[in-house]
Amino acid sequence: MPQQPSIAIVGAGPAGLTAANIFHRHGWACSLFEADASATSREQGGSLDLHPNEGQLGLKKAGLLDAFLAAARHEDQEQRIVDYASGNLVYKEVPEVGMGERPEIDRYLLRRLLLQPLGESAIHWNTPIERVELTADGRVELVTKLGSAGVFNLVIGADGAWSKVRAALTEVRPDYTGVTFVELLLNDVDRQYPVQAELVGHGSLFSLHDGMGIIAQRNGNATIRVYAAFRTLAAETNRPDKTLSSITQQQLLSRFSGWAPSLLSLITTAEKIIAVRAIVTLPVIQNWHQRDGITLIGDAAHVMPPLGVGVNLAMLDAAELAEALVQGADWRKAVRAFEEAMLERSSRISVQCNRAFDQMFSRSGLQTLLDDVQTHRGC
Repeated sequence: MPQQPSIAIVGAGPAGLTAANIFHRHGWACSLFEADASATSREQGGSLDLHPNEGQLGLKKAGLLDAFLAAARHEDQEQRIVDYASGNLVYKEVPEVGMGERPEIDRYLLRRLLLQPLGESAIHWNTPIERVELTADGRVELVTKLGSAGVFNLVIGADGAWSKVRAALTEVRPDYTGVTFVELLLNDVDRQYPVQAELVGHGSLFSLHDGMGIIAQRNGNATIRVYAAFRTLAAETNRPDKTLSSITQQQLLSRFSGWAPSLLSLITTAEKIIAVRAIVTLPVIQNWHQRDGITLIGDAAHVMPPLGVGVNLAMLDAAELAEALVQGADWRKAVRAFEEAMLERSSRISVQCNRAFDQMFSRSGLQTLLDDVQTHRGC
């Protein structure tokens, strides 16, 4: 019979919750700690397309695939590419009815789906972990600002790009890519903004030019998220999420002088700016200082640019780790075997994604994107 170590998961995002559900399904206990005050205390972000052999596989292993397929938006898998100056459509892909393999789901809805079997009371909300410490007997203690949150045999860091758990294994931290996304929101688009709704369609729209981009994405509940992307100016710091936090829509428009009015209308009609996001990536970690009792999954292990890969790999990480533990006779060996496979995979995909993102926000970004979608390369 497999040993059952005491387990803590730090982070109740898609990765942490996927692992928790698999443990729950196999009758294994775990404690889950999350910095958010509640499941709905902050903006969750845009829509996600979950891939069959990654995110959907994780949900299948958690017993939630049917629930996901019932809740997902199968109709929102279009992809459009628009010329920045004319606003003319240069590429459009519409999957045949029932043929799309990557249905969309809003982040808040995915979180709700993952929380349902566990119950929100199973999460230690509003409990940001400050650091992890090794104890004299070889276990791992989670420490908050208020003191100890508990001592465990195994701590799984699923706490994202700025992971506190990662700091116990490596000093490597995310690097700024030089690209910033300003996120805006349009509500009730089919009734209030039919022109913009028609422009974006049922899926994602991309327009790229000379290191800049306007990207729009259909979300559930008749909403559209817009991402105005640009490389920061020399006068700005490497933390544009701080220096640009008070940017106005008018200031944003000034950066896109010469762009088609139809594309600029996605900025002018937006009700508000939601966030300024400095896009970061984690340098490829071939290995870290492996320690019994601490491991990483998802963005805590491999932060990648927002190209639709991160959440899928995170959920696959979670599923593989949880299954390795519940099926293995020695939990320490199971963790080590998982880490080796995960690091090999994430290192390879990180290189591909970082290169693709850099090319998208170069002078030849539009052609790079066209080449990618027409040959279905991706990362």
